[in-house]
Amino acid sequence: MLAYATQLTRDRVAAEDVVQEALVRAWRHPDSLVNGKGSVRGWLLTVIRNIVTDQIRARNARAPESREEAPDLATDDDHAEQVVNSMVVVDALSQLSPEHREVLEQVYLLGSTVQEAAKELGIPPGTVKSRSFYALRALREIHAKGNLARTERSA
Repeated sequence: MLAYATQLTRDRVAAEDVVQEALVRAWRHPDSLVNGKGSVRGWLLTVIRNIVTDQIRARNARAPESREEAPDLATDDDHAEQVVNSMVVVDALSQLSPEHREVLEQVYLLGSTVQEAAKELGIPPGTVKSRSFYALRALREIHAKGNLARTERSA
């Protein structure tokens, strides 16, 4: 019985469970094993085949199970760091000219193309490109000065 169940399931542990279930059914229905209804061996092998078939059908009837993964405890940086970073960005943007700031808002915050930003702002596309170039350069300089000031304070 175990060899037959192992052949059907291709898993020794699952086969042992199937044989155990078949023996429990034989114990619960002893009248099926007597009264000249065929061989006991044939009946048990049929029960094993039916149990395996039922398990396969049940497994295919429900959605596939997804593996549970351990949740990442530290997936995001500290919230305080995000707040400080956003404050630094807002401060840096406030130091730009209004023309440079509005170009960066259109292109980077709103996701507009150069053509769309030019149309929205009423300026030529070349002006959008040059203002965004100089605005980003100014932000890099502001950032560099901020890092220099932090380094001097900590020294």
